[in-house]
Amino acid sequence: MNAATKLPQKRRLLLLRHAKSAWPENVDDHDRPLASRGEKAAPLMGRYLAREKLIPDLVLVSSARRTQQTWELVAKKLPPSIAKKDTDELYEASAAKIAAVIQTIDPSIGTLLLIGHNPGFQDLADGLIGAGDPEACIDIKEKFPTAALAVIEFDVDRWKQLKPKSGVLERFVTPRSLV
Repeated sequence: MNAATKLPQKRRLLLLRHAKSAWPENVDDHDRPLASRGEKAAPLMGRYLAREKLIPDLVLVSSARRTQQTWELVAKKLPPSIAKKDTDELYEASAAKIAAVIQTIDPSIGTLLLIGHNPGFQDLADGLIGAGDPEACIDIKEKFPTAALAVIEFDVDRWKQLKPKSGVLERFVTPRSLV
């Protein structure tokens, strides 16, 4: 990127926890599929993203089967041109590890969607949010349910500038709140 390239003035981070997964016997955690409830919730969240124009420039998806399936169902409701990258780094990742991944993202990406797991997502959201709807902030501290979406905005030019408590929680949405 050259110096003349105009960067987005804000960053928007979308944290989408994978939809509800099944617990079949003799299946490794990494390979667990979505449950029928998850297969219904993921498209619901995809429709919400599209309706609210929360369209990511890039999607990072954990390599786990349930996150991949979540993205496949969400993506059907979004423009097909969205760039997607699968990563093992989001599977069973701590908040610190997820933050480190985010800080490597190219500054030309204004809106970043991550699809991953708890407790990393809940801890990350709680650690990054410094302002926003107080009730939603409390909700995140208490529980980050499956297929829940946190939208956090940052007034920074580059992802590597993210710092604890620097984000503003724009909204926290669960599938249950949409039905």
